[in-house]
Amino acid sequence: MSHRSTTHPALLPDEPTRRLLDDIAAAPDAPLRLGVMAPGGYGKSVILREIRRLYDDAGSSVRVVDDAHLLDEPRLREVLEADDPRLVVAYRPWPRHRVLAESLRGRPLLMPGAFGKEQVKEFLPAAASPALVDFVHQQSGGVPRFVERLAGVTGAEVPAEAVDAFRPELDWLDADLQKFLLAAEAGAGLRLDLLGSLLGKDSDGVAEIIEAARATGMVAQDGTLVPIARRAVALLSRAERRIAVRQRLAGLQLDAGGPVLDLVRPLIGTGVGGPGVAAAFQAAAAEALGADPALAARLFAASASAGTPGVEVAARWATASAMAGDLDGALRLADQVITGPESAHRGAAAEVAAVALAHRGQLARSTELYQWSATPSAAAFAVVGSIGTGRLSCELDLPAAPPTSLDGAAALMAQGIRESVAGEPMTALSTLVRASGLLEPVGRAALLPDSPAALAALVALHCGESGVAESVLDRAARAQVGGTLFTVRHVVLRAWIAMVRGNLAQAKDCLLALKKAGKRLEPRDWLFAVALEIGVARRNSDLATMKRTWEQACEAVLRHPVDLFTFLPLGEFAAAAARLRDEHRLAPHLAEARNLLRELGNPPLWAVPLHWSGLHAAIIAEQTGVAEEHAAALAEHRGLNRYNAIISGAAESWLDVLAGKVDADQVEDAARGLHAAGQWWDGARLAGQAAIRTADRQAMVRLLDCARLLQGRPVAVKKTGVEPAVVPESTDADKLSDREREVADLVVAGLTYKQVGDRLFISAKTVEHHMARIRQRLGCTSRGELLARLREILA
Repeated sequence: MSHRSTTHPALLPDEPTRRLLDDIAAAPDAPLRLGVMAPGGYGKSVILREIRRLYDDAGSSVRVVDDAHLLDEPRLREVLEADDPRLVVAYRPWPRHRVLAESLRGRPLLMPGAFGKEQVKEFLPAAASPALVDFVHQQSGGVPRFVERLAGVTGAEVPAEAVDAFRPELDWLDADLQKFLLAAEAGAGLRLDLLGSLLGKDSDGVAEIIEAARATGMVAQDGTLVPIARRAVALLSRAERRIAVRQRLAGLQLDAGGPVLDLVRPLIGTGVGGPGVAAAFQAAAAEALGADPALAARLFAASASAGTPGVEVAARWATASAMAGDLDGALRLADQVITGPESAHRGAAAEVAAVALAHRGQLARSTELYQWSATPSAAAFAVVGSIGTGRLSCELDLPAAPPTSLDGAAALMAQGIRESVAGEPMTALSTLVRASGLLEPVGRAALLPDSPAALAALVALHCGESGVAESVLDRAARAQVGGTLFTVRHVVLRAWIAMVRGNLAQAKDCLLALKKAGKRLEPRDWLFAVALEIGVARRNSDLATMKRTWEQACEAVLRHPVDLFTFLPLGEFAAAAARLRDEHRLAPHLAEARNLLRELGNPPLWAVPLHWSGLHAAIIAEQTGVAEEHAAALAEHRGLNRYNAIISGAAESWLDVLAGKVDADQVEDAARGLHAAGQWWDGARLAGQAAIRTADRQAMVRLLDCARLLQGRPVAVKKTGVEPAVVPESTDADKLSDREREVADLVVAGLTYKQVGDRLFISAKTVEHHMARIRQRLGCTSRGELLARLREILA
């Protein structure tokens, strides 16, 4: 009959133990000499109690000796040589006793092991989830005593009482063993080279201490602490002893040239000092810089507090702060170095300040600092900044440098921006895309004034290659190029692509996600984000949002001086200013943009989009003469490339439409050209406005269908020829036509007739006619009754 414990829940015997207990129950008078060997916490004492119970129940005697490893040799010999017919001895595998080994040689030996998940489950409530079973098994390492301590856990958190139960065990250990456990808690459990120096022992001595640690049950065979034991060692050991062990290990590891981050991370904020600790903090900060710049900044701060000279650490601390997005701290630290005594770190500090100022919109000042620094990447970034602020360098005079990814990417960025004003747009785009690809392996470890992906996206948007812009931004986001500093920039540019394509909901969702994340936007990112909000509102005919956001837009422009890379938001603000009849507040900034273009020789890549937005602003403001000037400027660049030809043709179509001359073929070609160039919303709007202004019924239907198609909306089903199919209206008063549903949905949402018309490319008068027919069909006598009925139908 299989034996089952009835005395203690911790006795969940494995197969060898179960067979032995069954044998004892079947023949309690048979002689027995048995050893039970296992580390502490594996249930040896429970097995002894179970054996004693079996013999007591059978009326037989047995001598049991627990913790035999603690007995001295004379006492142990006395126990083992006594004339007992039945003797059971329990002991740990360390310390080893020659007498114990000789006496039990050839005798039965039980070696209870760790619990599996099924045994762990026996200790938990019947309703315990598999996740809870896994948690207890992982934390306890399957050690029965530790499983029992976690039996009352209800969630994925170790209770304080389970940790506190380790206190007597830890206090009982000798000093060397405690020191080893602290080393194992620090991750050096099997680093024999470090342990030998830490413990002051040779390899044999270290091996003995490791064996002793394993015998406690708290250390696994690989030298790591069981998770709950590691937590206990960290929380219950004396703080000064734990700090001293980690400090010593860090010094040893630093001398050996190994990683120290995991060793010194817990020392942050403890107040430890001295040259050795300061050096360890610096080395750990260098390790953390690429993956976690915020942690690196804390480590540099700790190094400074530990005694590293201020200038020596401040420049690297500034770099880490900038990469973590703390530009205030980065500028403060960089200025300390720049204005301090002459040192080898001033150039690096100048580059950090240049990066911070570029993100703050101070591109001219950033360029000055890059020119002052002597590194190859700084010289390349200075070229980018010079061109961005209207100073066209004659030559790309970059110093020779080793082929690092950063220097190579910086050189390509400078070359690409130079080509964008003095060469072919597609060549510039190709160069910048290659620069972005070169930085992808470096990822978040690069400290940049602007990312090559962002510059490539801007150039792509300026020459009608929105697909390329989308691709390069997505790749940069996946590689985390530029780290935290560029998260927002890449998101807002991705949202800009969605906006010009007419995916207004997607663009708006990006803005909402940034707001919910609570990210602080630096002036450059804020400028684009506000322009996005204004642009989405304008395209949605949301005048209330435009008015509400306009003051922010004016402030954003004031905070960020005009440079070549801000023409997109500036153009969007120009259209909004015209819509709000507030052009005078933006006029100085637009004049500055035109002056910048003139200083660069009016490069078509950058001039064409600015004239295109100026054309729309003039159309909105009903300034026909100004619109014609912008159209003429666009025509000058018409023959340079396909994109310029598309934009110029679209400008001419707009002027014709405004003059009442609607050529359906010309308008449709222009609208489809804009769509092909990535400006889906502009293409749909041109076709829609032309449809409103033509008196030709067939042309109107054709252009409306074109507008809906370019906008991604369904078009009317056609018969042969150009006539739209006749769709019979439902006789059911609760049914509306598709068009009437579109109109009703927007009216119920609160849009005015004019806003509905702008959205659907029809006139406000047509919207009014639709609503009148709906009201008549539904038999409503008031507007309130009509809106209530429409809400029911649409629901």
